Amino acid sequence: MAVRARRRMAWRKPVVPRQRTAQDEFAARVCSELAADLPDEDVAEDLADCLDNYVMGSKPRCEEVEYLELVQEAMDRIARGH
Repeated sequence: MAVRARRRMAWRKPVVPRQRTAQDEFAARVCSELAADLPDEDVAEDLADCLDNYVMGSKPRCEEVEYLELVQEAMDRIARGH
């Protein structure tokens, strides 16, 4: 039985890491800029997660509005590609 498992694995295509595209590089740069604008925040690379996991009312109102706007603007920039 172990021989069969090894044979199946031998036929599998090797996993090759995906090359980073220009879009990936741009998204990483936007996230880096956002992290610089929000030094006290833990900005993840997936900005949608930042919004999904944000707890409303956890910041003073003015900071909350600014945070949410900056994250949304960054997501919009990434979507536009510039």
